[in-house]
Amino acid sequence: MRARPPFRLYRLAAAFFLLALAAGASAAQEAAPSARSTGANSGANPGAQPGNGPGDGPAAVLRDVLAAACAQDQQEFARFLTARNARSFARLSAPSRVALMKRFVLLDQPGKPGVTENPSGRPVVACATPALTHELQIGGADIQENLAFLPLEIRAMSGASAGGVRRIQMGLVREDGGWKLLSVGLLLLDLPSLEVEWNRASLEGNEREALEALKSLAQAVEAYRRAYTRLPESLAQLGPPAKGPASAKAAGLAGAELAAGAQSGYAFRYVIAGASDVGAPAKYELAATPQAYGTTGRRSFFRDASGILHAADRQGAVGSEADPTIE
Repeated sequence: MRARPPFRLYRLAAAFFLLALAAGASAAQEAAPSARSTGANSGANPGAQPGNGPGDGPAAVLRDVLAAACAQDQQEFARFLTARNARSFARLSAPSRVALMKRFVLLDQPGKPGVTENPSGRPVVACATPALTHELQIGGADIQENLAFLPLEIRAMSGASAGGVRRIQMGLVREDGGWKLLSVGLLLLDLPSLEVEWNRASLEGNEREALEALKSLAQAVEAYRRAYTRLPESLAQLGPPAKGPASAKAAGLAGAELAAGAQSGYAFRYVIAGASDVGAPAKYELAATPQAYGTTGRRSFFRDASGILHAADRQGAVGSEADPTIE
């Protein structure tokens, strides 16, 4: 699910970031102009152990951030968040956490990261997915007391956009002896402010997908009835065959995930209503219920034996024909 926070939150985050930047730069100039350092000195050997120890520079940390984002490794990525952001990251829905990491490498699929150095000795992270490869080149760090800013160049190495380049400034802040992500461009990485918005968007997206999946299952059941003159005994019989042609045991009318009874954060239930499963008169009911109420969804969906759809917030319980009808 790809959820984008409202632009008003972006503007608010940018304002806070600019204030922090101005304050940090002013303090650095007054205290010790020599605190600034740029170039390869700030980077670490890309072949070294994962960064964020006391001696790791911001370039080494950003290298490992990008590698974790490429692989969509949520646990590793969280190591490079401030304590406040890490707590919010843990509360985000799984799709929202993945959506955040995708933005760092501009790739949808999880990739295989490879780390090298450019001729100047600065880290380069190649993120290779089955469809596309992006190369992320990290520039020299500008360190101002407890802040560090590094230019990042993202170059498309394959696909329709091959040769295209995106440039952005990455910000890190020193916390508990290590460097943590602070900003992406002019946007402060303030997950607590965005957490509610992203989770709401993800939840609403799951609900839309669950309703569409319920309709798709009903169509698959009807197609099965036409092909085999009776209702399937279970959702599993709608799934794809392991090998060979479709049959009554595996009709190939629904995807493997949906036929297994779970998709998009919802659990799906199929019940034959009545004593017979043969012919046109046979009736059935379908239900879709949030797997984690309040996180993957709020509304429960129900298709009654007459084919009418219902939806209601049942606090995670299975819906019924008593719930309000929907289209």
